[in-house]
Amino acid sequence: MKFEKYRTAVHLGITAVGFAVCLMFSFRSAIVLTVVSLLWLITDLICRAERKKSAFMLSDDIDKIMHGEENITFSDYEESEFSVLTAEIHKMTIKLREQNSLLLSDRQFMKESLEDISHQLRTPLTSVLLIMEMLREPELSRQDRMKYLSELSSLISRMNWLIDTLLGLSRIDAGAVTFRKETVSCRELIESACEPVSVSMDLKNITIEIKTDGEPVFTGDRQYFTEALLNILKNCMEHTPDGGTIQIETSENPIYTGIKITDSGDGFSEEELPHIFERFYRSGKSSKSGYGIGLAFARRIVTAQNGSLTAENSKDGGAVFDLRVYRHNEE
Repeated sequence: MKFEKYRTAVHLGITAVGFAVCLMFSFRSAIVLTVVSLLWLITDLICRAERKKSAFMLSDDIDKIMHGEENITFSDYEESEFSVLTAEIHKMTIKLREQNSLLLSDRQFMKESLEDISHQLRTPLTSVLLIMEMLREPELSRQDRMKYLSELSSLISRMNWLIDTLLGLSRIDAGAVTFRKETVSCRELIESACEPVSVSMDLKNITIEIKTDGEPVFTGDRQYFTEALLNILKNCMEHTPDGGTIQIETSENPIYTGIKITDSGDGFSEEELPHIFERFYRSGKSSKSGYGIGLAFARRIVTAQNGSLTAENSKDGGAVFDLRVYRHNEE
């Protein structure tokens, strides 16, 4: 500001004029006015120097923040004229640090997701390459060729499922999925989830027993809940012996709508029970074709929509999965 630039000169000019006026009446008065004026000028110069020093310090602190310094708190400015400004800068700094932390977390999350996908795809890709080499053999019989093509198709289907599941899980973890709020019938949901595994169930002679009390419904994304229930059924089918049964029972009360799935397998050991919903965890009883991702995906789908999914052993020794969707999600 121009006035700030000539502030000292203006002050001295006013002091000189005041001294001349006071001198017309009393020399003593003129001296007192001059001394008081000079003292005020000195005090003003000191305050201006302090403000300038604080401004430079604040500028340095902001520069340090811009270069990643984490220990700047602005506590030295609480009693200064910059207190309001530094308080706002401090708020902005906290927000920027939080955003930076989220960005770093997202980058780490994406890195881990890509590592998971590449690691899980390595084994089936190796098998695909081996089969491709075998198919190039000119003397390969038609029967063997059809066998290898069937294995190749199965591997590609599994890889496609794995990629879709991992990407779906990653999108839910990253908060990039918007779940639809639909009225979901438990009876229709169970029918939709059972259909893709019905042939496999028949081949193993596994009986599905469905017990529904009335017509229980809940609010959620029908497609994602079908995927979750399907993954649970696949796990139960994998651990149920030929000729076994899988029971699906629904319930409804003022607090939640529940679906309980019980199989007639061997259940879980005490060691593996706390880990079955962990990503890529595979028990010793799992088949070689399993990836240890289905149950993790199922739980993430349910919990992301205000539900819960737990597992325990039944009294008869089989596994019990308890899926619940709570009522206040429907409000």
